[in-house]
Amino acid sequence: MTDMATPEQAPAPDALAEAQAALAARKDAILTSMLPDVAFDGWTDATLRRGAEAAGFHPQEALAAFPGGPVEAVCWFSDWADRQMRDALAGIDLSGLKVRERVTLAVRKRLEILTPHREAVRRASSLLAMPQNATRGPQLVYATVDAAWRAVGDASVDYNFYTKRLLLAGVVTSTTFYWLDDRSEELADSWAFLDRRIANVMSVGKVIGQVTGRADKAAGLLAHFPSPTRFLRHLRGAGAV
Repeated sequence: MTDMATPEQAPAPDALAEAQAALAARKDAILTSMLPDVAFDGWTDATLRRGAEAAGFHPQEALAAFPGGPVEAVCWFSDWADRQMRDALAGIDLSGLKVRERVTLAVRKRLEILTPHREAVRRASSLLAMPQNATRGPQLVYATVDAAWRAVGDASVDYNFYTKRLLLAGVVTSTTFYWLDDRSEELADSWAFLDRRIANVMSVGKVIGQVTGRADKAAGLLAHFPSPTRFLRHLRGAGAV
């Protein structure tokens, strides 16, 4: 006969959820407390420990919260920005906006949230550009574009699910790099750049369904995406971590 778990042995979903929420709150507190130091000293173990202290925790809590070290903190930073973006959009009535306007707003909101931490973003990009972290950047970009599409009400389940995310990934990547170096008043140049990029990919989106295995058309679509080589070069020149 198979042993049955006693009530004491059974998992407690509520307790687990509470523990996960408490950990997320602790990680958020450490992250937001360390960001001012990151702007000057980069994403390091030392800034993690100082962030924990500034948030009211023992320095060793930084390692407990982020066992993967600075790279894990950078990933949490991106996730934090995605959640902030979703929360901001949740408070806006999007029903009267076209899809293009919704997506533009999502990308802009995320960058506005990150604007006070622009140097931290630059240093995070530099850290993610290191060869040992090569897979992290694309994963974070995918998570961001997926969060953006879901936040603006996308419910596609067919090939559009993937093409929408691929197209928006190019927008997020190129606009972020432009934004990092933008010195225009109230980042007006970045928002104009974003509008142009969205216009480009929306045009591509209208015809992408017609690309049915034709290599010439598929290759033509690549012109609308940022050059990985150029962006890697930009990343590595963004500044030391």
